[in-house]
Amino acid sequence: MSSRIGLMGGTFNPVHLAHLRIAEEARDMCGLDRVIFIPAGDPPHKPLAGEVPFTQRCEMVRRAIAGNPAFELSEIEGQRAGKSYSIDTIAAFRLANPDDQLFFIIGSDSFLEIGLWHRFAEIFRSCSLIVVERPGCPVSDPSASLPAAIRAELSYSETARLLEHRSGTSVQFVTGCPLAISSSEIRRLAAAGRSITYLVPPQVGEYIKEQRIYQE
Repeated sequence: MSSRIGLMGGTFNPVHLAHLRIAEEARDMCGLDRVIFIPAGDPPHKPLAGEVPFTQRCEMVRRAIAGNPAFELSEIEGQRAGKSYSIDTIAAFRLANPDDQLFFIIGSDSFLEIGLWHRFAEIFRSCSLIVVERPGCPVSDPSASLPAAIRAELSYSETARLLEHRSGTSVQFVTGCPLAISSSEIRRLAAAGRSITYLVPPQVGEYIKEQRIYQE
């Protein structure tokens, strides 16, 4: 029996409540059976702030999703050499789960910049996308927001509020409850010895404090 699997990548440096809410909104509104969190091994777009080890970022995710049977952690990008390109991760999951429907979950801020991603056109052909709105980054015109190189490959259904790719995949847009929480602000607060309560799950906050992850 096939499953509907959401793939959610990111540096998770640290994972916070907005990440969890994005995953939950995608799961709830798109009928996903499970959401897999995939910490980046070597992020391709920008240097990893603070050089926080992959193992610690995975542990924070593990603690954040503990107790939610619909959420899982994958360490696949830490097991692969080189830059952590999303298309390679999607291809690996497609090979391992040939009968399942894959949905790549990203924030609207990332979607608006997807034309800068490595082999971005293949992402649209390899799986469906779920774009969850982030504060200050509405996707007001989905078709116009697409990279020009692939615009002709997708058509917009205003009724369903999704883009349909000619390969059979789709891009669905979810407007839920955007939370204006950023990992960079959490790192700044933690480095200054200030409280990060209500920005991260309690167990993540305790781990950051115990390990002094963002302390100089």
